Amino acid sequence: MIVLTHLDGKEFVLNADQILTLEDTPDTLITTVSGAHMMVREAVEVVVARVMAWRRGVLSGPRVVED
Repeated sequence: MIVLTHLDGKEFVLNADQILTLEDTPDTLITTVSGAHMMVREAVEVVVARVMAWRRGVLSGPRVVED
């Protein structure tokens, strides 16, 4: 899950697995696998970096927390 910002400034959380395409128009256009479209304030490169960081965390496995 990644945090993004709508054009009106409101933040939302998007399941990164649902991103189908990113387009660099004057704003960033996200198309999801369900066909939904949304414009966000973040640049394409920022969205890609957040997805990569999220994916890296998922693939690194569970975290061990010691008291």
